[in-house]
Amino acid sequence: MPSRLFHRLAATLFFIAASALWTGANAQFSPKTSGQGTSVVTTPYVRAELLAHAPQGVAPGQPLWLGLQITHQPEWHTYWKNPGDSGLPTDLAWTLPAGLDAGEIAWPLPKKIPIGTLANYGYEGTVLLPVPVTVASTFAPGPLAKDATIQLRASWLVCRKECIPEEGEFTLQLPIQSTTALNGAAFEAAAKAHPRPVMAGTNGIVPDSQASQAQIADGNVLNVSVHGLPVALRGKALDLFPEAAEVIDNAASWKQSWNGSVWTAQIPLSAQRSASPSLIPVVLAEQSPAHAAGPDTRNGYRAELKVLGTWPPVASMTAVSPALEAALKANAAQAGGAATSAAGSGASSITLTAALLGALLGGLILNLMPCVFPVLAIKVVGFTQHAQDRRAHRVSGIAYTAGVVLSFIALGALMLGLRAAGEAVGWGFQLQSPAVVASLAALFTLIALNLAGVFEFGHFLPSSVASLQARHPVADSFLTGVLAVAVASPCTAPFMGASLGLTATLPAPQALAVLAALGLGLALPYLAASFVPAVARALPRPGAWMDTFRKLMAFPMLATVVWLVWVLGQQSGIDGAGALLILLVGLSLVVWALSLAGRARVWMATVSIAAMALLVWAFAPHITHIPTAQAATPSQQASATGWQPWAPGAAEQIVAGGRPVFVDFTAAWCVTCQYNKKTTLADADVLADLQAKNVALLRADWTRRDPAITAALASLGRSGVPVYVFYRPGKPPVVLTEVLSVDEVRATIAQL
Repeated sequence: MPSRLFHRLAATLFFIAASALWTGANAQFSPKTSGQGTSVVTTPYVRAELLAHAPQGVAPGQPLWLGLQITHQPEWHTYWKNPGDSGLPTDLAWTLPAGLDAGEIAWPLPKKIPIGTLANYGYEGTVLLPVPVTVASTFAPGPLAKDATIQLRASWLVCRKECIPEEGEFTLQLPIQSTTALNGAAFEAAAKAHPRPVMAGTNGIVPDSQASQAQIADGNVLNVSVHGLPVALRGKALDLFPEAAEVIDNAASWKQSWNGSVWTAQIPLSAQRSASPSLIPVVLAEQSPAHAAGPDTRNGYRAELKVLGTWPPVASMTAVSPALEAALKANAAQAGGAATSAAGSGASSITLTAALLGALLGGLILNLMPCVFPVLAIKVVGFTQHAQDRRAHRVSGIAYTAGVVLSFIALGALMLGLRAAGEAVGWGFQLQSPAVVASLAALFTLIALNLAGVFEFGHFLPSSVASLQARHPVADSFLTGVLAVAVASPCTAPFMGASLGLTATLPAPQALAVLAALGLGLALPYLAASFVPAVARALPRPGAWMDTFRKLMAFPMLATVVWLVWVLGQQSGIDGAGALLILLVGLSLVVWALSLAGRARVWMATVSIAAMALLVWAFAPHITHIPTAQAATPSQQASATGWQPWAPGAAEQIVAGGRPVFVDFTAAWCVTCQYNKKTTLADADVLADLQAKNVALLRADWTRRDPAITAALASLGRSGVPVYVFYRPGKPPVVLTEVLSVDEVRATIAQL
């Protein structure tokens, strides 16, 4: 009883306190994040936050400001309304309640950011991009509405030496009646950073003799004169920022001077000028020291230059400036020149031969991977059935090989076709689809039930279909080869990684030849055994043991189903895995009902099929649904074990600080990845060595499709997982083998 009384008293006090806060006349409320969104987006390069300032609440005639505050990592920057020689300005797209109208960005004063022979205009450190919002007299949120939902979709280009396009979706619940002024200082600072108009005289009316001008002179030069600048600027060197792009030469050096109260400058025109305006808006500010640290306290002043004279002819349009084109070509030559050459003319004979041999050897080793074992076990039964028929052995071996090789070629052709269409895919891409994973789980469930003797295909299929296996053993062997590729594709054996990675840089015929060699390697042991009589003689003769062995093989198939359900759980969450299990139970019921005889089969099959249809309708959507909350789970698990989630540029940023990095490119459907994770990467000595060398651990999870990870793999010359890489300061990355050993990892760590 005392406990219950205490809880009631606490609840009453909480309600009174909340009511007092709500009715307080001078209370200040900060905007709330919506339950369906966030006001903060963090990337490896920036932290972006949606802010609001409504000191009098949201009401007609009262000030209301929204803004995106961007905090950059050191050395990174985003861009002004005119980005300069390269770059893109930040773009804000608002979704506001009826009666609220967002204006244009009140751009703060930028900085000049020289990059080689180019010059850009943008922001470093922390900048707030404020937007005025007009509250119309028609704004009517309703008598019970307490908040206005503010939504923003923003995109920006963040650059250092490389540039990363990013975007974010932001949501705020802005109190309507209460004061929102906690960010008032930030908006006040942004207002001070917004350029003020240049005024001449006392009434703002400027005669032509005192108007700011830009006289076009010979030699493609603008002679600029600006009147009405503050007295505090006289005699000082100024920066000039043109609001119009592609008019002046942003990176050129130019002369400037003061003639009493008039500032003059001779500024070269851009060789790639694309416009001939009659009025050029510019922003002027005191010249800042190079690489100045701390907040920018300069004041900016905006002038509109009236253009006098005749513009010279506009240069022919080009996609990019010559300087930028040269820089892009240099980057392409460094990052992918070799790949472009290989794709255009094909690999050298030595390179192609090495790739073919690597693929053949990788396919051979693939037979030792646990994912291939269930299918190979089925082939052992086929061997014993034809132990005394050498011709049947050979035909079956050739058919199995054809099924494997053609399946590898078909899968590779689909991968290359998707890449050509712009999709970022790699080896094993099909298992990034929850629908494919669920289909494979259903297939292996049927195979397991058949092996266990729950049903025979001949009991519920037409006789013409059921007798196909007996009448066409070649087709049966061919389909077994197709099945082998289906279960082998998640595995990556040694020598496979480099060969598969090379397929991205080869012409299609050579790339498909490498994939065919991989399939030949997988089928080669069975093909060789079918042509060697000694193998057939070594096998036991057909007998009752074969039925026992067949039923035993159902359990590896069921283990494969368990693994596929786990993979789906990584993609679609616990609800998706549970839905798949329910559907597999329903599928098993249907198969069992169809195996019955007489009237029982009719009634049970009808009921089970109807029940299965209801299950599919109710649970199938859960399989392909990707929950947003699930995406954070691998990261949480990784950080708890010392691993951090990988992100583009994260490894390079850590290495720049002098710390080595180890990146594990992995996926839940990759059996080799999971084996390495539970053995070598969990070894106490390996973990101790990593800690002793202060190695940062990053894990790139490719379970779901991720174009950034696909691009990172391609930059390493790989097309699938697992891939293990050590990044070291001042040295090239070290890529380890696919099947890790403790000695290999420890030896690499010792060299860091």
